[in-house]
Amino acid sequence: MTTAILERPLTAAAANEASEARSLDLQFATAEEMREGLDNAVATLIEPAKDAACGILVTRLRPGRFTVALDESVPFGETYEAIAA
Repeated sequence: MTTAILERPLTAAAANEASEARSLDLQFATAEEMREGLDNAVATLIEPAKDAACGILVTRLRPGRFTVALDESVPFGETYEAIAA
């Protein structure tokens, strides 16, 4: 089971809003889902990161649970990983 929750709800007419999302909350049941889901989440945030001139931070909250977000502390064009304490 894969769960992805955007900061804002999406509507069919709001496809552009997906590119404006600043963070994604993700939950995965398998390693395969995790790899694909994290790759897709980072790809989704690349354009908004360009607009915001910042990088992307992938944070592992607990096993199978992640947040992928634009982060001004990450240099533009880079993606960092972190583990929540």
